[in-house]
Amino acid sequence: MNRRFALLAIPMLFALPLSAAFGATAQKRAPAARPAPPAPLPDAVRVDLVTQQGTIVVELDGKHAPVSTANFLRYVDQRRFDGIAFFRSMRLAWGQQPNGLIQAGVSRIAGRALKPIAHEPTSATGILHKAGTLSMARFAPGTATGDFSIMLSDMPGLDADPASPDPEAQAGYAAFGHVVGGMEVVQKIFDSPLSATLGDGVMKGQMIEKPVVILRARRSPNPVPVPVPVSVPVAVTKP
Repeated sequence: MNRRFALLAIPMLFALPLSAAFGATAQKRAPAARPAPPAPLPDAVRVDLVTQQGTIVVELDGKHAPVSTANFLRYVDQRRFDGIAFFRSMRLAWGQQPNGLIQAGVSRIAGRALKPIAHEPTSATGILHKAGTLSMARFAPGTATGDFSIMLSDMPGLDADPASPDPEAQAGYAAFGHVVGGMEVVQKIFDSPLSATLGDGVMKGQMIEKPVVILRARRSPNPVPVPVPVSVPVAVTKP
């Protein structure tokens, strides 16, 4: 999809303060406060997606997929995911069932999308498309914004294949986290009735008749558990 951006140069007009025009001493303005630096990205962070069908808890992998994770958190923290919906259920007839994915995103609401992000292939992150994996939806590599999918099954065809002659297969899709709670909700959304008429091209017949709304998306109050080191007793041999 080709997108065009028009940049409009708006002139800024500065007027001399009236007091300065009559020789009065102008008050000095305090220097503008510098914006706070962004918080460091955690290695793993959980997000609760509260939907009409229940809550899905996802864990994002900031260590291995920092670009996609930071992007997802921007949408969460700016409340841009509140009110969007899971609108697609792609069901594949082959393989072990259920086989496919569900998709949600901001593309259906004007003004919700942020700037596209750089593509993070699975060949670089090591995060593969397994059941429960989160993955960025996109057109060409580097066009992903705020649409994402959740896998219902292992889908290695979405992983990057650097040896493929097909550029699309070489790039694959950007996986960046996985579901840690609420896969039964993902399954319910996947099983939603589909429209026979909605959707264009390959997506026709994959559109959910009544999209499942994400009521709110928030960072989870439950922190990611940190593994506790286990002490192994060492046998001491007496001389």
